[in-house]
Amino acid sequence: MKRIAVISVHGCPVIQAGLKDAGGMNVYVLETARALSARGIEVDIFTRHHDPLDPMIVHLTPGARAIHLPAGAPSLDKHGAFALLPEFTKQVVEFAATEKLAYDLVVSHYWLSGLVGIELGKQWQVPHTTSFHTLAEVKRRVLPGEDEHPQRHESEIEIARTADQVIVWTDHECQTMVDMYGTDPSKIVIVPPGVDGKRFVPTSQAEARAKLGLHDEKVLLFVGRLERLKGIDTLFSAMTHLANHEGLKLFVAGGTHESLEMRRLQEFAAGLGIAEKIVFLGSIPQDELKTYYSAADICVLPSYYESFGFAALEAAACGKAVVASRVGGLTTVVEDGKTGFLVNWRCPGPFVERLDLLLRNEALRNEMGIAARAHAETLTWESAADRLIHAYSRLLGRPGEANLDLIMKLQSTR
Repeated sequence: MKRIAVISVHGCPVIQAGLKDAGGMNVYVLETARALSARGIEVDIFTRHHDPLDPMIVHLTPGARAIHLPAGAPSLDKHGAFALLPEFTKQVVEFAATEKLAYDLVVSHYWLSGLVGIELGKQWQVPHTTSFHTLAEVKRRVLPGEDEHPQRHESEIEIARTADQVIVWTDHECQTMVDMYGTDPSKIVIVPPGVDGKRFVPTSQAEARAKLGLHDEKVLLFVGRLERLKGIDTLFSAMTHLANHEGLKLFVAGGTHESLEMRRLQEFAAGLGIAEKIVFLGSIPQDELKTYYSAADICVLPSYYESFGFAALEAAACGKAVVASRVGGLTTVVEDGKTGFLVNWRCPGPFVERLDLLLRNEALRNEMGIAARAHAETLTWESAADRLIHAYSRLLGRPGEANLDLIMKLQSTR
């Protein structure tokens, strides 16, 4: 396996996570491309341009590059990209032909890319492996009324049943693919994502707070896109019951100050009488996020649904306890009672109980933070890349290219 084509129609790897439609998927695409290229695989990531000034080709690392294709206006969101998929596919094919490139494998991310992956697999006569990241039917069940493209659910069923391989992140997602989407279990491979343990590392809370102009306040932190699915309303409601913690602040990292959702949340906070306790940071660059994780006392993710929960893993790598909903991939990232707490009910009460306990008990926070870091160290991008190579090689009928047992043995001796 020498070269793979990664399709990420709306998830450009160079967009900052937390902006518009960008989130964990963008981080995943970027970090896996870096790790795969470090192992000698050429990675071309095809995505739509998101800015008129985007260069067509951005070199991410030696062997990995993002290729921006001008399919439609840069301002279009992911819903608007659906009608442009035939044009996007055509541009991918033309680019490969012009550059005289042959790909061993097509890797797609999200349902829009999965549809492109199906067509490219046929045209190039190569296998197609896909990852969904989020699923429409799961979102519909946990939060009815969410705005989804009318073609999404049927498209996901088609992709799940026709792709040569489906990469999922957790046992929970694997079972969902079988039960809800009728995916052949033999096509599913579980490969957990990772975290950059060198970027996200425990550092002095006092130094981080001094850098941010904080003192003795208790600080909660939410990191993620601003959308109803993230359950931020629940967290705001919980804040009204934590008023006995003097100086308590909640930092909300994600979104833009011009977005409708941020304005809605600001009005909601004002209505609850807690506007002065909420600090909307907007989207924070990855290199700066660790300062906020380090400054915080607890990271909170009250999501209705998370396919994995990258913010929870980043917080854990920084040695922070996490209080999160018991949903999806968060049950893999957070070890309940050991590295943080998982909350069964999506209402303020249980969050208040767990947050109050941790805010009052510094020793417990520290103990959980140490355990969280140890758990995060088991989930690296390097190990994710090794497992992906093994899965891809098996799909291509070349298992000798990546002996997983040997890889694991080598890792254990490092």
